[in-house]
Amino acid sequence: MVPVTVYSSPFCSFCARAKKLLSDKGVSFDEIDVFSDAGRKKEMIDRAGGKRTVPQIFVGDAHVGGCDELFALDRQGRLDPLLAGSTLAGNAQ
Repeated sequence: MVPVTVYSSPFCSFCARAKKLLSDKGVSFDEIDVFSDAGRKKEMIDRAGGKRTVPQIFVGDAHVGGCDELFALDRQGRLDPLLAGSTLAGNAQ
C-alpha cells in the first residue's frame, strides 16, 4: 500500500470524515496537525500548491486534495487503485 499523509487540524469535521473513510478502508496514514505547528502548515501549503484549507491529503506523492476530492475518487472507483499504487488510477485530480 502507498503511504498516505493527511494534513489536518482538531475539530475539523471534514478532516474527521476523510480520516474515517481511510480508516474504514483499512488504510493507515500519517496525520500532521497543522494547527499546533505553523511550520507544518507552511509545508502543507507548499506541497498542496497554495491550498490552505484542511484536510490536504496525499497518496504517495500524489496530491488528492481535500475531503470532497477523496470521496469523489472513491465514488469513481479510483481511490482503491490509487491506494494500492496502481498506475491505472491516473492522476489523483
